[in-house]
Parts: sequence; structure tokens; C-alpha cells
Amino acid sequence: MAYSQPFPLAANVQKVQQPTYGPDLAVRLICPDCRDPNPNVVEEFGSGDLVCGGCGLVLGDRIVDTRSEWRTFANDEGDDPSRVGAASDPLFEGMEQLDTVIGFRDGGSGAARELQRAASRSQNSRSERNLHTAFRDIGSWCDQFSLPKTISDIAKQLYKRSDEEKLLRGKPLEAVIAACIFIACRQARVPRTFREICNLTHVSKKTLGQCYKVLEQAFNLAPGATAQGSNASNPSTGPEKLLVRYCNHLDLPVSVQSICSDIIVAAREHGIADGRSPVSIAGGAIYFTCLLVGQDRSARRIGEVAGVSEGTIKLVYKLYYVDRDKLVKEEWVKDGKANMDNLPAER
Repeated sequence: MAYSQPFPLAANVQKVQQPTYGPDLAVRLICPDCRDPNPNVVEEFGSGDLVCGGCGLVLGDRIVDTRSEWRTFANDEGDDPSRVGAASDPLFEGMEQLDTVIGFRDGGSGAARELQRAASRSQNSRSERNLHTAFRDIGSWCDQFSLPKTISDIAKQLYKRSDEEKLLRGKPLEAVIAACIFIACRQARVPRTFREICNLTHVSKKTLGQCYKVLEQAFNLAPGATAQGSNASNPSTGPEKLLVRYCNHLDLPVSVQSICSDIIVAAREHGIADGRSPVSIAGGAIYFTCLLVGQDRSARRIGEVAGVSEGTIKLVYKLYYVDRDKLVKEEWVKDGKANMDNLPAER
């Protein structure tokens, strides 16, 4: 008779256990001097050292304090030992910098939303909420404009000071922020024109100018940032600073930038194109230099980069062309860097 093979017994089934990983509890820390199997190891969190209680030998350093964090609610009785939350911001000095978050899970009763509204009203006053909103907008606009964090911090300090002194009460928030960013760019020597700030913040040039004038008088700033003429005493708003950025957008070599900068300086010394805005001078000088050295850049393209009209650039070019002998150095012509014959009489 043939018998069917029965199912294997459970005892014959071998279960493969997955290896578990964990700390090796057999390792003990003992003092190499005392050799005590039960050492008295003391954690001194004040100095961050691990010390043997028997002989005083330092067994380790830079230990992390894993004890609970506590807060003190005493009034003016020492510093708060709490280290919870992010690093303190000096711009929010005197304000609560920790947030209380209310959970969303309330079983569909809607109590969580009401608690969130009550917490937001009780935590921050109206002035603090406006300050947080302004700082967030300043950081966002500086990021869109590819401005460094230094300018963002300067603009925040200027806004906080203007808010505390109530310098621009009644003015739109966007206009005040735009004026602070414009002043911060000047102080950090990263100049931006009124038109560029207006395009970024969507604030009218008139409103921006009014806010800037008030801040200029209150902060005792050097006058001339909004002057239409180039100001040699204020190089941060001169066409030389705008020149580098415009030439980079036009993919012009460094040699062209150097020649163009020398032409602008020579034109200022001889009083050529005085009364023109720095943007117009920079655009016209680039157009004049490109024709001089044989770089093909149209006036329309330069105008799009500089933010001025094609006619304004050609007008500055005509002023430069009349006194071209005073602007072009002889050594440029001898070295083959420039050719006077490339300059047309009228464009």
C-alpha cells in the first residue's frame, strides 16, 4: 500500500530570525587609573566633562546635556535657562519668539480652528503681527531680487526703526518696505534704481520717492540718491556700479567693462552729458563702447537691460560722439583695442 507523505511537523520548520541591532550593553566605562569594576562616573554638565568620582580623572569631554528643559516664570530674577526653540533674533528683542501650535484633529467639532484664532490673538499684538508680516515680505522680495542676506537684515532694521518712531504713518506697507530695501542697497553698495525697485514691489515711483525722502531726513542719509545727475561723491549710485551688472547681462567681456568705465569717468571730468540719470549714462556709455571696440550690441537690447528707451541711449551717444577725442585714449587705438572709424556720426 502506498501512504501519502504527511505534512511536516511544526518542530521541523526552522524559523530564520532576523538579526537585531542595538547597543552593546557589555561595554562598561571604567577609570584607567582606579580600575574599579563599579566606577563612580560623574557627569558635569556645567563644563561638559565626564569625570571619575574617585580620582578626578577626566574620562570624556563635550557631553550633551540630556536633562529636561525648564522655564522660569520669575520676573527679573536671572536669565531664563530654557533653550527650547530656534536661536533668538535680535530684531524681535522684547517679543515672544516661541510659537504655540494647536493641532487640527478635533473630531470635526471645529474647536481647533477657534483655539488657533484665540491663540494668535493672545500671543501677538497688532504691531508685532505687522512687524512679522513686514519682515517676511522683505525676505521674500530680497530673494526674488537675488539680494544677499546682508541687505535683507539692513532693510529689516530700517523698517523696525521707522515703525518704532512712526515716521511713515498712513503710508502703504509696500511703499515703506520698498524704501527700506532701496536704502539698504545703497548702504551695502549694491545699487538698484528706482525703476527696478518699483517693478519688484509694484509701488509707484512717486510714492516710493515720498517715503524715501522722509527716511532720508530722519536717518540723516547722504543726499543725492534720487538726483537725476550722476554724483561723484556718492559712488554707490553712480553709473560705474550699474555698469558691471548691465555688462554681465549683455555678455560683454571684462575688457569692455574697463574701457567703458574709463569713458564714464572722463566724461564726468569734462562735464559731458551732465544732468542725465546714471541709468541713461550707463546705457549710452555701453552703446558707445560697443561700437568703439566692435561689439555688436543694439541700442534696443541695451535699453531693455538698462530699463531706458532706445532714444535716450542714442542721445547720450551723440553727446559722447561730439567729444569723442576727449574720451578715447590714444593708447587704446595704438594697441588695437579701439577703432575711431567704427563710430558713426549719427545713429
